[in-house]
Amino acid sequence: MTGTLEYFRLGKSLVVAIDGPSGSGKSSVSRETARRLHAAYLDTGAMYRAVTLHCLEKGIDFADAGAVERAARELDLVISTRPDTESVLVSGIDVTDAIREPHVSKAVSAVATTLGARSELIRRQRQIIADSHHRIVVEGRDITTVVAPEAEVRILLTASEEARLRRRGVQLGGTQTAAQLKQQVLVRDAKDSSVVNFQQAADGVVTVDSSDLDFEQTVTAVLEVVSTVAHQ
Repeated sequence: MTGTLEYFRLGKSLVVAIDGPSGSGKSSVSRETARRLHAAYLDTGAMYRAVTLHCLEKGIDFADAGAVERAARELDLVISTRPDTESVLVSGIDVTDAIREPHVSKAVSAVATTLGARSELIRRQRQIIADSHHRIVVEGRDITTVVAPEAEVRILLTASEEARLRRRGVQLGGTQTAAQLKQQVLVRDAKDSSVVNFQQAADGVVTVDSSDLDFEQTVTAVLEVVSTVAHQ
């Protein structure tokens, strides 16, 4: 399948929108899917993390919705859309690793649930999709329903709670306690679901459950959906 999809729909629009909860494998699977489709890749979660890090460093009160929205609007943010290059710059400073720190993960829902900040980041995300000539894999929590509801392919990538906690623990190198993992995965999902539903597939969105799949099997399942849906 890989060989047949590498140049799939070249010259035509191919927006693959992938939503899902924390620990479902969205980022790694979406990135690899983009590689195999020769498409751009956008991790929208990294954008929320960048705003969160900025607010933390500047001492911005997350309870002040206006201040958080201004931070999102004024932030000098550059994010790579090359699937082989993970890079996030804020005011020219590389924050690629810093945005993954536990204190950022703990606070990111405060930005994600600030509607003004969310609207600004959605605007930026749509612009990135347009700048990619609409050949891109975009992943997050509201991509299939809000950011790119007209995408050619819309997928909800999910997994069981047990699988998601296990994967996030491995991703973080075993540095987090069980309580910290639940805070990052389950508590954050509960907070974010107050503004967007990423737990159940909307009409026209295909669900891929990766609970019992390894990485390669999950990528293959996603590519099969891309091939099937985009040919309809």
